[in-house]
Amino acid sequence: MRTATLGPAQRAESLAAMAERELDVLVVGAGVVGAGTALDAVTRGLSVGLVEARDWASGTSSRSSKLIHGGLRYLEMLDFALVREALKERGLLLERLAPHLVKPVPFLYPLQHKGWERLYAGSGVALYDAMSMARGHGRGLPMHRHLSRGRALRVAPALKKDALVGALQYYDAQVDDARFVATLVRTAAAYGAQVANHARVTSFLREGERVVGARVQDVEAGGEYEVRAKQVVNASGVWTDDTQSLVGERGQFHVRASKGIHLVVPKDRIHSSTGLILRTEKSVLFVIPWGRHWIIGTTDTDWDLDKAHPAASSADIDYLLEHVNAVLSVPLTRDDVEGVYAGLRPLLAGESDATSKLSREHTVAHPVPGLVVVAGGKYTTYRVMAKDAVDEAVHGLDLRVADSVTEETPLLGAEGYQALWNARARIAARTGLHVVRVEHLLNRYGAMAEEVLQLVAEDPSLGAPLQAADDYLRAEVVYAASHEGARHLDDVLTRRTRISIETFDRGTRSAREAAELIAPVLGWDKNQIEREVQHYEKRVEAERESQRQPDDLTADAARLGAPDIAAR
Repeated sequence: MRTATLGPAQRAESLAAMAERELDVLVVGAGVVGAGTALDAVTRGLSVGLVEARDWASGTSSRSSKLIHGGLRYLEMLDFALVREALKERGLLLERLAPHLVKPVPFLYPLQHKGWERLYAGSGVALYDAMSMARGHGRGLPMHRHLSRGRALRVAPALKKDALVGALQYYDAQVDDARFVATLVRTAAAYGAQVANHARVTSFLREGERVVGARVQDVEAGGEYEVRAKQVVNASGVWTDDTQSLVGERGQFHVRASKGIHLVVPKDRIHSSTGLILRTEKSVLFVIPWGRHWIIGTTDTDWDLDKAHPAASSADIDYLLEHVNAVLSVPLTRDDVEGVYAGLRPLLAGESDATSKLSREHTVAHPVPGLVVVAGGKYTTYRVMAKDAVDEAVHGLDLRVADSVTEETPLLGAEGYQALWNARARIAARTGLHVVRVEHLLNRYGAMAEEVLQLVAEDPSLGAPLQAADDYLRAEVVYAASHEGARHLDDVLTRRTRISIETFDRGTRSAREAAELIAPVLGWDKNQIEREVQHYEKRVEAERESQRQPDDLTADAARLGAPDIAAR
């Protein structure tokens, strides 16, 4: 199928088209659930609009642990239904829907007690594998295995010898969460959805009790659009209650935000060929392979401050370092930390005050006619949440609508990916790029890597890496603005690439080069380039300052020192 190009012209056309005629479904919020909802609805033959106040995945969906997993710890809570559902989705993503984006990742679980712990933990991991295979979607991952202490230390030499008596190794999967969402949005657009980021819903349109659409403010160009729709789906995650307040109706449930922070350190700081999963007093801690880096996380604390830019405090960073250093023979220090990011989980409030006890289930409601709300859940099960939301919206449509087909609908870049992967040496020879560069592109864009390579063919200078972030080609920065809807430097350095967390300078040394590459695509003049660079530098400094603060209140105040940027 043809791909969708999300450049500035397409964004303007989409906003105009949404306002031109009544839609079947308008989706508010382009995190993973909102983007998935737009794709589910449009592939049923419905006319669909998707609007996002900031950038695709700019909230929770770009700040996760970047895992696609069944939730091994939910087995311990006896939540078999959630694990079974998530394992099925993991298999679909690995094997059919997004094999270019979702990859297997090994984890080592150190055992600290002889006898009973191996039996207890081993039984849980064996059940995890069995449930995966029973769904018919577990064949893409190796089965778990038991390791002696000596064998475990050969796999993960970084561990202290007295930190384990043996280990279990099992497999899950991982994804670049923001890239996945951008691909979901483009796939929905390719099937006919009208999509626009940096387009904020300011109020809902009402006819009596019924919601019949929304007023949408173009944050970039100014102006406001009336977008009419037979059904509106609120998929705004941790902003669910805020969005519901626009209709004066909170609904039957309440969404609480739980903050999780992650550290990024270079690969050579932890000598291991496998990821780690460690028990803490509250939950679990992951050490996750991430290209030339490790991601360490996460925390789990209540958050009721700024939702747009949750801040990591010094106490959060110390907590993670303390817990990971408990098992490392060479401890990590603050100087080893390249990147820090904080995200908010949207949890359905329960009776427990501890956020780790709140539900990871999702719910769908129809609080007023014309308005559907979907909330809760976890990244891995986004497709099920989206299907349930559209099923609910369909009840309010006076027409026959097909069942969901997203279980059979690969994302853009999946079709042809394996063939191109097999031909990567030939592609490298043809383009003059090193085969490692070609592999990098295929694992970020799948078959759409050919579009990036076409930019290089037209301008060979784009085949060079960024000077201060050489994992990424200059062409990827241009492509982010011309094809993936990036509107600002922050969109590119933080979400289309991961330069903001993968370099010790947090992307500041790449900012000007990237801004000058973006400028011709988005029509920036020298003043706008300067504004973008200065804003990005202020954002990084505000984040660094927040991470020096002792607690959430002071960290939040420091982070708010750098407001969002908008085009002029």
